[in-house]
Amino acid sequence: QVQLVESGGGLVQPGGSLRLSCAASGFTFSRSVMNWYRQAPGKEREFVASTRLGTKFADSVKGRFTISRDNAKDMVYLHMNSLKLEDTAVYYCNAVVNFNNYWGQGTQVTVSS
Repeated sequence: QVQLVESGGGLVQPGGSLRLSCAASGFTFSRSVMNWYRQAPGKEREFVASTRLGTKFADSVKGRFTISRDNAKDMVYLHMNSLKLEDTAVYYCNAVVNFNNYWGQGTQVTVSS
């Protein structure tokens, strides 16, 4: 079955960096669009970044976040730089497989001084 497992969240000061990882299994990873979403307290889940052949980013993170993937390891990464207080959220890895949405359990990122 499809499984997505995120890791790498934590507490970081404004301006700091973190790298989130998502380990995928149960589907043909190399052919799949992989996405990162986030959900802040009291807000709806929002798109952050995606990758397959190219990459896309939400305007709020352009120039600060990058996304990469390792198709040999079935891993996708979110590299977050110049973190802001408003980046605080639970970050979720997402894959659409055979028209079904799959989500990981999420990893908490807290940006605070």
